[in-house]
Amino acid sequence: MKNHFSFVIAMLLAAFAAAAAQQESSKNWTQPRTPDGQPDLQGTWTNYTSTPFEVPDESDRPDFYGGDVDGTGRGTGPSSFLNDTSDRKLTKARSLVVDPPSGRVPIMPWAEEVRNYRLTHIQDDWVNFTPWERCITRGVPGGIFPAGYGSGYQILQGPGYVAIVYEMIHEARLIPTDGRRHVSPAIRSYMGDSVGRWDGATLVVDTTNFNGRTGVGANGRAIYHSDALHVVERFTRVDANTIQYEAVVEDPKTWTRPFTIAFPLKREMGYGMFEYACHEGNYGLRNILSAARATDRAR
Repeated sequence: MKNHFSFVIAMLLAAFAAAAAQQESSKNWTQPRTPDGQPDLQGTWTNYTSTPFEVPDESDRPDFYGGDVDGTGRGTGPSSFLNDTSDRKLTKARSLVVDPPSGRVPIMPWAEEVRNYRLTHIQDDWVNFTPWERCITRGVPGGIFPAGYGSGYQILQGPGYVAIVYEMIHEARLIPTDGRRHVSPAIRSYMGDSVGRWDGATLVVDTTNFNGRTGVGANGRAIYHSDALHVVERFTRVDANTIQYEAVVEDPKTWTRPFTIAFPLKREMGYGMFEYACHEGNYGLRNILSAARATDRAR
């Protein structure tokens, strides 16, 4: 018991020392600049967090949203957060949704009904699988939301451009910061059209021109939005190891009002980005559907 108590005290002292060192580091930190004078966001960042996407309430059904619709354990997997792979202390908030104050996304009934139908009929047709499950994309801003693995983001900068390389779904997002306007509204895509600008030390990214085929939410069980989606993201480096990320999401066809999501991106020392070997024609989806059809025939 004495040894255990001493160990706990030692761990608490180490935690306090680390927090003090971090505070001192932040206090003495100066925003670095790129050769062309822009705030330097470059590096590899991760989005690990133990904070839920929304504030839970009595209407939530975790098994349902996790894909275990019938309670048999189907669709379950590893923990949504890799607690055992990081020794960094995590700061947990009420939810990633910081506005509205309720911490809940202001969803319209039709969008919730579409999400729930696809979840309960996911093995009926390939169209009920999300673009993430089909290895296409997690979209914007969903591609930066925590997912528990494949959590690296490499930011690169050059004159007039910022590039974000996503570890998950092996995407590269090129954001011009040279003052150009959005492309024609006739041009639509999964990731939309992003244009950036600098507001002091903050990179502001405005994205429109979505095709309405992705979702916004947690762990792939997201709410599908319309092609009217408009996202404004802000990347602000607040110290040597932290970028504060914020996204304001607006779609008057899907949500009753805009909502805001915020969380930190952290520099994880020694983190390496790995290949995300996933493609739309992989055997996983084919096997799921063929197994479901075999089950139908056996009934």
